Amino acid sequence: MAKKSSIEKNNKRAKLAKKYAARRERLKAIANDKSLDVVERFEASVKLAQLPRNSSTTRVRKRCEVTGRPRAFYGKMQMSRIAVRELGSKGLIPGLLKSSW
Repeated sequence: MAKKSSIEKNNKRAKLAKKYAARRERLKAIANDKSLDVVERFEASVKLAQLPRNSSTTRVRKRCEVTGRPRAFYGKMQMSRIAVRELGSKGLIPGLLKSSW
């Protein structure tokens, strides 16, 4: 099980990213638009830099829904490999069979 503080920190980042997504997208579009004046583009990039760092979607870490583990994450099932193996062995994941020979 991951530390509670790490999970909460990641949840806070996800909430901030969702809150600032529209503003960040609009400023990025202005900053990358080559047809606009250089001053306008620079002002947009300065405003973009003033947004909180944790509001960027790249700072949000994908974590296991069961254990909170950040590594070996299967996106299709939203779980880590360990949780997938454990629940698959118990037969709790439909359509998943643990291989044995």
